[in-house]
Amino acid sequence: MKPTSYDIIGSREKAVAIVEIPDELKNKEKEIAKEILKEHKNVKSVLKKTSERKGVFRTREYEFLLGDKNTEVIHIEYGCKLKLDPQKVYFSSREGTERARISKIVKPKETVLIMFAGIGPFSVIIAKKQPKVNKIISIEINPIAVDYMKENIRLNRVSDKIIPILGDVKEKCKEWFGKCDRVVMPLPQDAWSFFEIANQCLKKKGGFIHLYTIEKENVVENEIKNNINNLKKKINRKIKFKIRKVLPYSPRTNKYCIDLKLN
Repeated sequence: MKPTSYDIIGSREKAVAIVEIPDELKNKEKEIAKEILKEHKNVKSVLKKTSERKGVFRTREYEFLLGDKNTEVIHIEYGCKLKLDPQKVYFSSREGTERARISKIVKPKETVLIMFAGIGPFSVIIAKKQPKVNKIISIEINPIAVDYMKENIRLNRVSDKIIPILGDVKEKCKEWFGKCDRVVMPLPQDAWSFFEIANQCLKKKGGFIHLYTIEKENVVENEIKNNINNLKKKINRKIKFKIRKVLPYSPRTNKYCIDLKLN
């Protein structure tokens, strides 16, 4: 008996499975959890999603199904160690490929700002893959996530590159206006409303913004073009952009990254 889907977060030593179980299989959920534990020897705990991501911390609720109740793990991604408890912080293991892509296009000596930095996956991977980066400013509002970020900076020995900041990007970004070459905005639900702040963080000569958004397949290009045309009226910069599909989100709806060059 298989669930519709599940993600595994962790390492070969210890991992957590996060499962989606449809209502028609609810009475089989313990059996499903047992199967997952049997199939994956490194999985020590099974959690069932019981809500969508919500609130300012972007966390979701889970029901513990089986295994070890301590769900803190160290997730390994492209050789980087990311410590977290999925019950306390936002983290998506499915976005590792996208984080690696961004890390490869960061140039030496850039100052990079990560909005909504979470436990620091973008920050750590950029610091490891582009060791000549200048600084990576990493702003996150969830204090538990910031504690994990600081631990991940220590685990990966990148404290000379990453500046972890606890607080709201609307306030904390002000300290970085005009100082950044690149801004990453991995909060798809409301990213457009933070675009003008991201633009203000760029240096006078311009720079790059990576904005994530969730759109329906049949309207994505029109929606993004309309948003960018509206932004052009508000900011005094030229904007070039490319749209990239990152992940499926729901039927005929995807998560996209808009890579923007502003000058």
